[in-house]
Amino acid sequence: MTARKELSTNSINRRELIDFCGIVYSMDILAGRWKAVILDKLGAKPLRYNEIKQLLPNVTDRMLSLHLKEMEKDGLITRSAIPEVPVKVSYELTESAKALVPVWQALDTWGKTHRVLMDRTDF
Repeated sequence: MTARKELSTNSINRRELIDFCGIVYSMDILAGRWKAVILDKLGAKPLRYNEIKQLLPNVTDRMLSLHLKEMEKDGLITRSAIPEVPVKVSYELTESAKALVPVWQALDTWGKTHRVLMDRTDF
């Protein structure tokens, strides 16, 4: 992904909003097409890379690796490597991310309900 210029208005506004509002901070960490799905799938149990990849339709290796690294850096998941040949790596939610499970479930329910509503209504 491209880096933002640190002194751009966009970067300054982003930093100020992140400091000002917990929702913006949360959404900044969770932003990304695949992150919510990865967190949802890891909510049940730790998974290996290939298991995660199989659960996500059409995700590329690059995007999956990138999101896993970002989520590890942001303290949402932990990566455990078992030193064997080949190395076995698994990912699981941190305690902080486990607190999000009810939030994901509520968002999933809301999203499905809202989609049905929007499909029935002409706006």
